[in-house]
Amino acid sequence: MELQVGYDRAQPIGATAAGWRGVYPVDGGTVTGERVNGTVQPGGADWVTQRSDGVMVIDVRLTLATDDGAVIGMTYTGLARGRTPELTERFRRRELLGYDDFYLRTTPRFETGDARYAWLNGLVAVANGERTATGGRYQVFAIT
Repeated sequence: MELQVGYDRAQPIGATAAGWRGVYPVDGGTVTGERVNGTVQPGGADWVTQRSDGVMVIDVRLTLATDDGAVIGMTYTGLARGRTPELTERFRRRELLGYDDFYLRTTPRFETGDARYAWLNGLVAVANGERTATGGRYQVFAIT
């Protein structure tokens, strides 16, 4: 499936013992695939930690509303970095970066009480992502 997530302006927490932290509120998006289609609901957020080695630790929680009325909770954590120090700096400036420029890998988890989507509750998935003009685009793959 493909997940597109839009983010609002960062809410900086600032430098902490773990690194620089900021919260990026989710302001919408879409999910499209063979078995899941719908929208990303506003209200989630990406809690980013920028480590001193240039690696960004991402921690996202959001809600999907399917086209047929189900609600699915989605969380994913992962790591992000440019393939080179220059590309990492471009990411920090919020420039567009494609799949080949940027290492962005996550491990999505899903949770729902809707029987039509109960198969998601036990799914192991991985995703790769890229920066878009308004947020991120992820290709999510089920591990079978």
